[in-house]
Amino acid sequence: MVSYSGFPAVLEGYSDAKWISDSYEIKSTSGYVFTLGGSAITWKSSKQNIISKSTLESEFIALELVGTETEWLRNFLANISLEIKPTPSVSMRCDCQAAIAIAKNKTFNGKNRHIRLKHNVIKQLLKDGTIFMDYVKSEVNLADSLTKPLWRKIIDETSRGMRLEPI
Repeated sequence: MVSYSGFPAVLEGYSDAKWISDSYEIKSTSGYVFTLGGSAITWKSSKQNIISKSTLESEFIALELVGTETEWLRNFLANISLEIKPTPSVSMRCDCQAAIAIAKNKTFNGKNRHIRLKHNVIKQLLKDGTIFMDYVKSEVNLADSLTKPLWRKIIDETSRGMRLEPI
């Protein structure tokens, strides 16, 4: 069961990725959680559609996925009748400071074309004011439990952070 209070009407996104951990895996995992008014409204965990060469690349691929979802959610919420509209700019929380730095960098100096395209998407969302980027420690990143096997205590804390209550 999810508990909603509705206040404050702030849309927040949390992004995380897990780079391939053993030789049997080929693709990394992306995960995201969106909260509105402090409660989870959508979440996803999935394999990435391209192969990343590093942890940084896998985090950046996840950021682009979350950025695209943010744009869709923001437009969706603007078109439904809510008593209080969410803030226009969405806080994107990521636990990878290097990915945030690359996203905020005006130029992309990487060699990989697929990452350059994702950088352009994130750069445009930042420029338009659709999103702004915040660093969050892994321990409080709500998306962390969607990408990695975790201790029961961390899963319980993440669930409480998303306002998921046991039935």
